[in-house]
Amino acid sequence: MLSIISGKFREARSGSFAQPLPKTIKIGIESQSIFLMTIPLVECIANYSEARRQDVVAAIAEAIRSVTGVRILDRHSDTDHNRTVITFIGPPDAIEEAAFRSIQKAAQLIDLNHHQGTHPRIGATDVVPFVPISGVSMDDCVAVAKRLGKRVGAELQIPVYLYEEAATRPERKNLENIRRGQYEALKEEIGVKPERDPDFGPAQVGPAGATVIGARHPLIAYNVYLTTDDIRIAKEIARVVRHSSGGLRYVKALGMLVDGRAQVSMNLTNYRETSLARAVEMIRREAARFGVAIHHSELVGLIPEEALVDAAVWYLQLDQFKPDQILERKLYAQEAERSEAHLEFGNFLDKLAEGSAAPGGGAAAAFSAAAAAALIAMAARLTIGKKKYQAVEAEMRAILDETEALRADLIQDVTKDSEAFEAVMSAFRLPKDTELEAETRRREIENATYAASLAPLEVAQKAVRLLELASQVIAAGNINTICDAGTAAALAYAGLEGALLNIRTNAQALHDTARAEPLFARADSLEQQAHALKAQCHAALTQRGGPALG
Repeated sequence: MLSIISGKFREARSGSFAQPLPKTIKIGIESQSIFLMTIPLVECIANYSEARRQDVVAAIAEAIRSVTGVRILDRHSDTDHNRTVITFIGPPDAIEEAAFRSIQKAAQLIDLNHHQGTHPRIGATDVVPFVPISGVSMDDCVAVAKRLGKRVGAELQIPVYLYEEAATRPERKNLENIRRGQYEALKEEIGVKPERDPDFGPAQVGPAGATVIGARHPLIAYNVYLTTDDIRIAKEIARVVRHSSGGLRYVKALGMLVDGRAQVSMNLTNYRETSLARAVEMIRREAARFGVAIHHSELVGLIPEEALVDAAVWYLQLDQFKPDQILERKLYAQEAERSEAHLEFGNFLDKLAEGSAAPGGGAAAAFSAAAAAALIAMAARLTIGKKKYQAVEAEMRAILDETEALRADLIQDVTKDSEAFEAVMSAFRLPKDTELEAETRRREIENATYAASLAPLEVAQKAVRLLELASQVIAAGNINTICDAGTAAALAYAGLEGALLNIRTNAQALHDTARAEPLFARADSLEQQAHALKAQCHAALTQRGGPALG
């Protein structure tokens, strides 16, 4: 079983995330860039209070897998803890839905009144952290946590507490504060003590208990087994090691008895500030005071590759080590250089050519506009820093910043368009056997069709803005780039026309004229603006001696 997180990413890439390929990224470890996969991605490391009934664990895992675009990277069950950790990854919306379905399934199958295990817990789904991986920020993950918490509280009637970066109160930032006294204490105190009131949901717990949801940075869960069955030694070492009682910063630790051995169970919340090697060595030295040693260690879930490399460098005393001395990293970097262009463009074009309805014209329109943005950025960069164009450098820097932001948005729009289409198809698949079902289906189709009109509308608005920026670069930028800027204008116009076709097609399908008419009006307005801007680009091109824009 692979536990290195970047290795898992590469493994997952061999399958399909059932999503259009919006963009590729490189995740750097110091000076070395390793090509991984597409963005945006969020990791969820959910903890469920069950490990002894594997049919229950399998049902929870299946609930996660039922969401398109989500992949399970790892599943770790500990029967002594009676706890399972499932690590899964995917786009933010898909991850949010998968987490909800897993919480719902766990609540149906796990009764904490009959649960026993050595690990602290307050819920069937005990804790659900979201970690930003690529193309998303910590704020994005906080938003996911809050939306999920609100939904779990309202729909499942499970109390929800927000923690870490999503915490609404300082004392709830640390998980152990929320979980103090476990399910049994919470059952007695919730609704009685104000400090126990949840952030979402009812102030009472049922058999599923409560759930803690939040957003955090990558965490390493690591257990060290000792050559003794004396749990008092493990608890004393844990007390010395953990930060809350004077030990190492960013280390949480508990002493337990697992499989007949004393265990120091640790969470490292910032492995860059407190390395794994340092934490293990402190345990080793403290254990020696009691005449015991480390028997073996255990990793729970996944670990960033960088953390293992740091541990190897520390133990081997490789003071002059550089990350690009690792053979596999060198190979991955070279492979990335050869295949990146194919992955970014070839795979997307392959998907367009497939015999499936998505991605389709709307995604292609967004892709065309994104290409236009890239060319404008290139032209701006080739103008900045040139003495001859010093007078327009500030203007070009502003254009560059705005264009790069538009390009990032349009790459997301490639995915959004396909997702909007899938939502329409899902609505059409709803049952219609009864009058109520038929009415619900009609309403959902109408709402999904309207939403599908808004996706290309965003693309059209950005394409018009790109035409404005292209005209500025053509008029004032490096004369050697006017052909590229002119091509950008042509691509932006093509993206606009494709987006307008999608807007009008979807608007025609709407029965609600109050929704449809503003869409038609906005499309007409954007088309008129684009015609004027295209003429402006044409005039700037010919004025500077370039070819006419068709």
